[in-house]
Amino acid sequence: MSGKYLVKPRFVQQCLALALACGANAAAAAAPDASPALVELVQRHAEAQRDFDQATLKTVTAENYVEVSPAGEVDSREKMLSFYAPEQKRPPPQLQVSEPMVRVLGETAVVLAKLTYTMGAEGQARTFAMRASYVAQLKEGKWRLVAAQYTGIRPPK
Repeated sequence: MSGKYLVKPRFVQQCLALALACGANAAAAAAPDASPALVELVQRHAEAQRDFDQATLKTVTAENYVEVSPAGEVDSREKMLSFYAPEQKRPPPQLQVSEPMVRVLGETAVVLAKLTYTMGAEGQARTFAMRASYVAQLKEGKWRLVAAQYTGIRPPK
């Protein structure tokens, strides 16, 4: 083999570095940060529950959705939707979704958030909070909730 056809090691290293950099950029472009979309999904879900908006609840939850209530009851999607039927609607409390933490694991994500509700008139307002855990699944390009669990937060003493 003639020396003029040999590839120098330094050139190979540069080509590999360039290929790795391009691959990393392509992977980053293919997998954008899903955190904002997941926080928005949780916000929409919480607001739809507050507003007894069954249509939105159907949109943001998967067919196999299940939730654990603050009382520890396990409810199917159908039971959850029946609870939020328009005829069950009550005056909505103020709602704040805060402290989101998102963990994306491929096509599954876990979102933790604090839900703070304020009910009643200003002078007689009552505020309580829950920690909510959500599991979302990416299917056909859309995130949908497959599970939620609510845990009450004790008020400070």
